[in-house]
Formats: sequence, structure tokens, C-alpha cells
Amino acid sequence: MYISKIKIRNFRLLKETTLLLNEDEKQQLSLLIGRNNSGKTSFIMLFDKFYRNESFKFNFYDFSTSLRDRIFKIDDTTVIEDLSIQMILEIKYDAKDSLENISDFILDLDPDINIVKILFECSIDKDKLLKDLSLSKTKREKFIEKNLQDYLINKDIYVFENDSDLELANRGNLVKKDISSIRKLINFQVIHAKRNVSSSETTGNGKKALSEMTTQYFNKEHKESSADFFDINDAISNMDITLDEKYKTHFEPFLENAKKFLDIKDLRVVSDLESKQLFTNHSKIVYGDGANNLPEHLNGLGYLNILYLLLQIEVKRKYFLDEKKDINLLFIEEPEAHTHPQMQYVFSQKIQEIIKEINGKVNLQTFISTHSSHIVSQCNFSDLRYFKLKDGNINIKNFYSDLEVKYKGKEEYFKFLKQYLTLYSSELFFAEKIIFIEGTTEKLLLPYFISEYDKLITSPENKISSQNISIIEVGANSKVFKYFLEFLEIKTLIITDIDTTKLVITPETAAEKEKSSFKACAVSDGQNTSNHSIADFLNKPGLTTPEFGKWFEALKANSLQDDNYFIKIAYQIEEENYHGRSFEDAFLSINLKKIVDSKDDISGLKKKDKLIDGRTDFYELNQEVLKDDGKSDFASSILYLALTDKVEWKTPLYIVEGLKWIAK
Repeated sequence: MYISKIKIRNFRLLKETTLLLNEDEKQQLSLLIGRNNSGKTSFIMLFDKFYRNESFKFNFYDFSTSLRDRIFKIDDTTVIEDLSIQMILEIKYDAKDSLENISDFILDLDPDINIVKILFECSIDKDKLLKDLSLSKTKREKFIEKNLQDYLINKDIYVFENDSDLELANRGNLVKKDISSIRKLINFQVIHAKRNVSSSETTGNGKKALSEMTTQYFNKEHKESSADFFDINDAISNMDITLDEKYKTHFEPFLENAKKFLDIKDLRVVSDLESKQLFTNHSKIVYGDGANNLPEHLNGLGYLNILYLLLQIEVKRKYFLDEKKDINLLFIEEPEAHTHPQMQYVFSQKIQEIIKEINGKVNLQTFISTHSSHIVSQCNFSDLRYFKLKDGNINIKNFYSDLEVKYKGKEEYFKFLKQYLTLYSSELFFAEKIIFIEGTTEKLLLPYFISEYDKLITSPENKISSQNISIIEVGANSKVFKYFLEFLEIKTLIITDIDTTKLVITPETAAEKEKSSFKACAVSDGQNTSNHSIADFLNKPGLTTPEFGKWFEALKANSLQDDNYFIKIAYQIEEENYHGRSFEDAFLSINLKKIVDSKDDISGLKKKDKLIDGRTDFYELNQEVLKDDGKSDFASSILYLALTDKVEWKTPLYIVEGLKWIAK
């Protein structure tokens, strides 16, 4: 038995949003990722508001902003169901499952139908609101905004068979249920991002967060029996050392995962007899070698946060194991707070071990929201669910299944993409914008070019350095990311080379009637391009097609792209009456005099006597003076001269234009 689908309507940015989980088997872990303000927290909070509505009330600001005008204009003709906040859970079950608790939700006894659909709904009490609006002298909009929470019916739960039952004409088919029946079926636990860990020494003498967790664990462990509590009271009356031994026995399993994860040999609970109450204020967590204990708040925030999470999970585990519900949901929000990247890597591995262990005893589905590329890198690609805001609504995309369809026929590309994203560049999932660099030289020099570009920009928000832009070197593999970028719709600049070639026919190939080769050449002599990124992203026609000649001329004229599209290929364009083929070629053509003046300080060059100011055959000059393996040395020298204020280099125009585009 497991949840296979979650639908949400009219809640904040989740206007029409569906989270699809595995259809044919339980998805144990779902990693909820996306940029800031993409609805991940709202998704988790909605469960809180429906499942624990005694503590978490809906209010005016929970309704999607697109509904506000209709709410302000509410009258007798308003179809209130269209304005309701809804959450629908689809639960799958089979013959192996116990139907004792879910039977109350099964409407169709057909053995071939094994799906239960449960609707949670928060609606406006229209009649009551309209009555009070007629009596109020306050401005209508202000009254509704301030008081709507008092007119909400947020405990409606229904079970239904078909989606058509949600239509107004068919709502009589909905069967009303109570939250108590839901709680018999589903155990919902959450660890929110706003955790009360603190390493501050100025927070007073109150009990610390980790020590409070020991109390929660104890109270949960002994909610049915007070015998152990009396034992502890007796021990308190005798001496600390006796109580310390009892605590050690009691809490050792509770602290075991934390000790292993953080490699702390001696993490324990000890007696603290300074406070007036018994257990709640008479225990604390300390660390040290036994003889020299230190209080928890003297540890770093990263350690405190991880300790808190692990101990919270132990408490949640107790709820799951003791209550033995058919479906157990655990939500963990942003576990990466205060932790360095390596700890995030290890925590991600550890949490998966813990989830697997709990799953061996109860039926658990876990949802983790995160902004950490390090956590993402340690998870399965198929567990990712990507939240994206588009046209005022949050869409949740299933990376694995949706992208697998896109890459059909290019399975090697898809395999590379999965490995690359999880091993090297998970940060792409969280980027606002992306710059892909295909050359080592450009990678070294791009930060300098960006700083030079930003110097000319007066508006701070338009500076590239102030934006969330991921800069990734991908070699010649940017073509592999085409469907991925289209899938995410992230604004992306790809900096590459035009790589012109021309057909070369030799006597040998002509005599043997073999296909002749295209060889590198100056743009002025070019007949083709060997650049795969240009070919893939700019839809290169076949060489023998009538369209190719026109396409190639448009390529050289840089007229193939629409700057309103979210992907742009930046390659060499004509500048100062010359069209370079590569970065080095273009850079040399606009900086020749400075290179000639500084040639003794520039590495990666050969035949420096060929460097003569006034030459215009830049393609040939580049071939003559640049070593075959000298690109990195050349770029490093150029950068060194720039950073030591010895030379101010000019940035090639195609890079300037690309930076101007990505900065918008």
C-alpha cells in the first residue's frame, strides 16, 4: 500500500500541481528539488494544514493570488468549490495488504480496481461571510483579507471514485469522511527547516534543543507505563552516578546512529540536577572524553543540526513503530542547514540507510526537500522531483521518466547525463541561469571577462557577478544537455567555437573513390562546421540538402538565433573586419599589439619572432605561434598579466554579446 499521486489545487503557487510517484511500486524516497520560491515548503506545509488542522489554520494568504479578485467579489452566484484549496491523495493497494483501515475508503468492490482517492478540502463558508460583509462597515477587501480565516471550513475530507465526481454536478457522489479515519490509516511526521538548534551562549538557562529531544524520546517510550519513570525518580533521589548509568542504558540505541555518523565515540545523556522538575529538566546531552564534558551549545551549528535531525528521526521512528499505521509519511525539510559539503554528502548516504532500515519494519515513504547539490548527488536520479514555477503555477516534473522519453534513441546521451548530474554538477538543478563552457581557455579567462563586463554596468542587479549563474565546463558535450535544458527551461549560454571546415580531396581519395574529409580552415574559406553543439542546437541540415548552403551563410552571419529563446550559442562573429574560427584566433586578432608587446611574458607560444604587429592573417598566425598543447599555458599567462595590472585585454565581441544576453 502506498501513495502514487498527489494533486493540489489553489494553494499558494500550487494552483494546479501534480506530484507523480512510482505507479507500479512504492517510491521509498522522493527528493523535492528546485530553485528558491518554487513551492517545496508550501507542498510540505499543506500536509500540516490538512492533517494537523488544529494547529495549522488556513488563511487568506494561502489561496492562490489568481483567486483573490474572485474572493473579493464573492456573491450569491459564486461557485465556492472553484475557490477551494484541495489536496487529493491516490493510494494503491493489493491483495497482500491489510484492508482493515483502508476498507472504509473503498467504494468499488471490483477486484481489478485497487486505487483509493481521498480529497482534502478547505472551502469558504459563503453564506456566513456574505452575511457579515453586509453588516460590516470596513472596506470589503480589507475585511476579507484580515478575517477570511474565520470563514473557512478546513476539515472536509471525502473519498471518491472518478475525477468527474469533483465536478459541481457530480459532487453528490463524494462520500464524507473524518480526520480520525485518516489518522488510523496514515501516520504523518515532519521535520521542518525552522529548527531551534543554536550554538549561542546567550540564550539563557533554558533547556537546549538536543536535550529536549531526549525528553521527547523518553515520554514517547514510556507513555503507557510509569514504572521506569519511578525508577528514575528514585535514582535522582540517590545520586547522579546511578542515574547516569540508567541513562546510558536507556539512550544508547537512541544515540547510536548519531555516534556512527559523526564519529563521536562518547555521546551520551547525563544527569543534570540543577533544575526543579524531574526528568524534563534533569538531563542534557554532552560530548567529551568522559572526564571533561562540554555542553551541547559549545558544538558547531553544523554538528548540532545533524545531531538534531538524527535524534528527531529516532523520535519519528518510535511513532512509526509503535503506532503501526498502514502508510507512514516522513517529510524532512532542508536537512543541509549549517553543514559543510562533505557532511551533506555523508548525511545523504546515512539518511538513506536509516530510511531503508525503517522500511524493513514499517511501510514508509519519505520526502526530502533540499537546495543542496551535494545531497542530490548521492541520490538516485529516479527519485528526483523538480519544482518549477511557470505562468503562475508550480509544475512538478519527474526527471527520470520524462527525460527518458526525450532521449529515446540517444540512450548513451541519457546515461552520460545521469552520471554527470549526480557525480559532478547537481548544482544545475538549482541554478537561475547557466553558462556552459566548451574550452579550457575560456574557463580560465571567463571570470576576468565577466569582471571587465561588470565594470561597464551601472545597475547592480544587471551585473553578472550578482546573479545566481552556474558556470560549468562541459568540453564538447553540451549537445548532451539539449533536452535537459529544454526540460528545465533555464536560461543558458553556451560558449563555443564556430569550427569551420572545408572539403579536402587528395589524389589518393579521389582514385579510391572514398569520401573525402573536411579539414579545419579559416572562416573565410569555410564550407561546413565540425562543432556538434552548433549542429544540434541550431538544427544543422544535411550537407547534401538544398537548405544547407543558406543555413551555413546564416551561421556565419549569426542570424540563426532568436534572442528571446532561453538557449543561446555564442560563437565567433566578425569583429574589426575579421572573423575568427576559435577563441585564440579571435582573441589574437583584437589584442595582437598587446600580445606582441608582452610576448616574452606569455607561455604556450612558439616561434615568437612571427608575432609582428600589423599582420592580418590571424588564422595562419595563430597556427604558427600557438603550441599544440599550449592553450592552458597561454590562458594562464594572459590572466596573470591582467590580474597584475600589466595588460588590459579586450574581450572578443561574441563573448561580450553572450554576457549581455545572459545578464538580462
